[in-house]
Amino acid sequence: MASSTPAAHYARPSIALHWLMLVLLAAVYATIELRGMFPKGSAERDLMKDLHFMLGLSVFVLVWLRLILRLSRPTPPIVPKPPAWQTGLSHLVHLLLYLMMIGLPLAGWAILSAADKPIPFYGLDLPAITSPDPDLAKFIKGWHERIGSWGYWLIGLHAVAGLYHHYVLRDNTLQRMLPYK
Repeated sequence: MASSTPAAHYARPSIALHWLMLVLLAAVYATIELRGMFPKGSAERDLMKDLHFMLGLSVFVLVWLRLILRLSRPTPPIVPKPPAWQTGLSHLVHLLLYLMMIGLPLAGWAILSAADKPIPFYGLDLPAITSPDPDLAKFIKGWHERIGSWGYWLIGLHAVAGLYHHYVLRDNTLQRMLPYK
């Protein structure tokens, strides 16, 4: 017999994916920032770029699983219930994070495609999603970098909000996503 009481935590697969995605996103950002430590054309710089692409595409693959889990399972309620404006802002931030986790990897794939470069994915070369067009590659790259920079702020806002809820408001927002109970 199923309980009618809502769960106090997200399901374990959702929790595991959330924290795995955090590690992947940190690695995506780290690899692109660290590439600047190496001279252009060096093997190390190329490795950082390849890792950036592969990790970004890993985010793209896993975000779909996260969305399926999020839409197929109930969201544990926040106790005490936050004001409507906080809930609305939370939904907006989550929507923007999901759009970023889908849009930025697609943009990276399109950049490589338009630049007529291979698209590495753990030993595979993925097919191009657009025909070669250097102007298009440059245009998409500008937006990819801009939105990626905004991602620092968005991820930071998400983290600060979780900590604010935990330490200031003392509700269960963060506890719902922690891997331990």
